[in-house]
Amino acid sequence: MVGFVAVHTGAGNCINEQLYKNVCRDACTASIEILRSGGSALDACETAITHLENSPSTNAGFGSNLTWDRTIECDASIMDGQTLNFGGCTNVSDVKNPIKLARSICDLQSKTLAHGRVPPMVVSGDGASKIAKELGIPLVEDSEELISEKALHCFNHFKGKINSRAMTKNTTHTSPLDTVGAVCVDGDGNISAGCSSGGIILKTSGRVGQAATYGAGCWAVSDRDRCVATCTTGMGEYLMKTLLAREIVNDLMHCQCPVTSLNKTFKEKFLDSPYLKTPEPLFAGALTILYDRSSGTGDVLWSHTTAAMCISYMGTSFRKPKFICSELPTSCKSGRTTVVSGKQFTLPT
Repeated sequence: MVGFVAVHTGAGNCINEQLYKNVCRDACTASIEILRSGGSALDACETAITHLENSPSTNAGFGSNLTWDRTIECDASIMDGQTLNFGGCTNVSDVKNPIKLARSICDLQSKTLAHGRVPPMVVSGDGASKIAKELGIPLVEDSEELISEKALHCFNHFKGKINSRAMTKNTTHTSPLDTVGAVCVDGDGNISAGCSSGGIILKTSGRVGQAATYGAGCWAVSDRDRCVATCTTGMGEYLMKTLLAREIVNDLMHCQCPVTSLNKTFKEKFLDSPYLKTPEPLFAGALTILYDRSSGTGDVLWSHTTAAMCISYMGTSFRKPKFICSELPTSCKSGRTTVVSGKQFTLPT
């Protein structure tokens, strides 16, 4: 069985490259084993993000950023490029792995509930917890179990030091934006994308982030020959206003040069978007796979306007994952310039 997976730990400031390298590599390795065993792209994507959520180093699942009220509120979503089904959850505080709940909601899209009811696409709060329990998805008895030492230290540092005026600038510019995500393609050419996040540090309680928002956090589409999937990271409100994930995929579906297309999308539909008329820097990143079924070739692409973005990728033919800490050139202005790069890959037939 063949396939390819790529993961990221967020676009922002790479505080500890070796730490993110280990986390990414573990997620890739676990995901590839799913593909080698005959699992689907959706299975592999869920597995990769589950491993990322379980790390205390990331801002997803265990270790998620705390809200202004010192609570855990996680967002996650996943999309199947073959069926175009999407599932998400938001403001969940007691689900150990939010991506598992998002995957279950995604699967429910192909079913009809009792009495002909339409299944939910995104679930929230207590209702999400109830559904997770009914589906047998692991919960924690106390949301305090999801708070890591890193998250608590970050919360205490910013809550005790800054006032409301400085909060946005300080937390955006100095804290890592370590939302996680994964994209995957399997041997049948099926593609998927997913993301998970605890949100920005000291966010308002009840806030819904891009990681749970349709068209903003992740997007995946397969047609007869070309398949594209992407997951985003960065300033959630701006990613939601621009529906950046969907825009990236739509532009790549018909492009001649993937790198040129990504750069143009970031420039015209994010940095210069009419929906984002602000003098403030605009921070975002995306991890993308473009795959051609007819030739068995593809591209893994990463793009970001932040200082750095850590990514890792692996194919079933690889001995070990590849890791890259992509950095913005010192001559470029963070939040105003896009870095786009990538690597080609081939799935054996």
